[in-house]
Amino acid sequence: MSFQAYLDSIEDKTGLTPRELVTQAQERGYDDPSVKAGVIVQWLKDDYDLGRGHAMALVHVIKKGPTIDAKHVGTTGTHRDASDTLWLDGKATRPA
Repeated sequence: MSFQAYLDSIEDKTGLTPRELVTQAQERGYDDPSVKAGVIVQWLKDDYDLGRGHAMALVHVIKKGPTIDAKHVGTTGTHRDASDTLWLDGKATRPA
């Protein structure tokens, strides 16, 4: 599953765009480098019933922003993406 597919699935499950969840994480201080991934994963499980894989995709965005490693772009692997920049504003507004 691509990073973008994980984010789209999170939106389906929570009803919130990835950007809205990133904003919530920032309000909680989870974007601080000292906050461990496990804390964020637990929050996402408790509040939104997200599994570890989906939560870790969001942890990446919370901690590192929407840019992903270019090695995943244009490949045929499982985690391939069309762009090195993830769309955080919801599936309905993503450019074609």
